[in-house]
Amino acid sequence: MPAAVRGARRADAKPRANIAAAPARGRTPAGRPSGKAAPTRGGISPKLTLAIAGVVLVAGVGVALATGHRGERLVYGIQQGVYNQFAAAGFRLRKVHVQGASAMAQADVLKAAGLYKDQPLIGMDLAAVKANVEKVGWVKEARIIRLLPDTLVIAVTERDAQAVWQHAGRSYVIDRKGHIIPEADPMKFPDLPLVVGEGANDAAAALMPEIQQRPRLRDRIEALVRVDARRWDLRLKDGSIIQLPAMNEGQALMQLDQLDAREHLLDLGFERVDLRDPDMIAVRPRAAAPPQQQQPVADGV
Repeated sequence: MPAAVRGARRADAKPRANIAAAPARGRTPAGRPSGKAAPTRGGISPKLTLAIAGVVLVAGVGVALATGHRGERLVYGIQQGVYNQFAAAGFRLRKVHVQGASAMAQADVLKAAGLYKDQPLIGMDLAAVKANVEKVGWVKEARIIRLLPDTLVIAVTERDAQAVWQHAGRSYVIDRKGHIIPEADPMKFPDLPLVVGEGANDAAAALMPEIQQRPRLRDRIEALVRVDARRWDLRLKDGSIIQLPAMNEGQALMQLDQLDAREHLLDLGFERVDLRDPDMIAVRPRAAAPPQQQQPVADGV
């Protein structure tokens, strides 16, 4: 091979074609793994929302701890933003189920809960909802259950309407313990016994169980009247009055049961049965109606 001549000019390099480099195997031109769709513009998945929300909440707590009360407003704003993101991802209120409430009580329970459609479900103050629901007179206690993504369950234990209490010209529906159910309309409970007098609502709690276990007496009672805030008169539908003692009402009613079993006293329609003396039962018959006087016959008739 001949030696290169000194000073000779190197041959020009052949020009290259301007071709884009082939992408690396298994990757797209933008550097994303192939075979996976890019996220939809303008939205994020619920899983990613949860992950981001967790990070933001932790950061917010850190700010609150670091700044004391000065960071509370900032943390509140962060929380509201996170809850709105949850709502945007589908975690918003669409359905409410009320369990354990009668048809008359359901509307009052829903109104007191203070819920609205599309309310962010995550971040909802369930303790506040429970407190609001338990202010309803129908409700003895309540449980609030959150079912993601869009449902809230309000499970209540309802007070049983026991009697209608009449006092100072007004009527109220009361439960077994004498508590007033203010939302209940007494006109819608015509079959409940009537309890009359000051303090009769509280005192009836001890007497009503004694009445309920005696069907023959229970079905005849029109009203339980509190006398002198210390004892009861039972007014029956046929006009009879049963006077109970100030103490040991159960024992007195047991004596009445025994007498009724022997003599069918409750069927006879006495004016008054006095049970105030434990050693003696006094019965006053109903006065006979005076005979109607016949009109004199006119002459010629």
